[in-house]
Amino acid sequence: MRVQHTSLEGVLVIEPPTVFEDFRGAYIETYNRRLYREAGIDVDFIQDDISVSSRHVLRGIHGDDHTWKLISCLHGQFYLVVVNWDPESPQRGAWEGFTLSERNRLQVLVPPKHGNGHLVLSEEAIFHYKQSTEYERAGQFTLLWNDPRLGIWWPTQTPVLSRRDQGDCHV
Repeated sequence: MRVQHTSLEGVLVIEPPTVFEDFRGAYIETYNRRLYREAGIDVDFIQDDISVSSRHVLRGIHGDDHTWKLISCLHGQFYLVVVNWDPESPQRGAWEGFTLSERNRLQVLVPPKHGNGHLVLSEEAIFHYKQSTEYERAGQFTLLWNDPRLGIWWPTQTPVLSRRDQGDCHV
């Protein structure tokens, strides 16, 4: 298992503990509490979620003040953006992009007060995340994917968006 720091404080890129491939296919250990804690990732994950989306669907940018997320791609490929939205951080508004796929098997650890969003690059992708709190829509913030203050680069300028991600925060 390898852990790399990113330009955003607290955001880590992780190569899973076990990846084994042979003529039958692949076996990937996506999480091992002991190994993650030994690597300094002492987060109590309590919920797992997935979303399945097709090409050019952009989900997010969402976050809250309490939740850690461990994000991975189970199938396909997507471009993940993480934005620091901590009002007390000198990095507020800074972002970084990552390509996650079933082939590179990378994971990204996203701390509280950071938002994340992803754009599907393959025909279909399965986005998986572990989180340290139960999902609570009311406590989340939403940042617009194309907010000019953030200047985020996306691989397309015509994504498929929900009403919430178009700026209608009441949906």
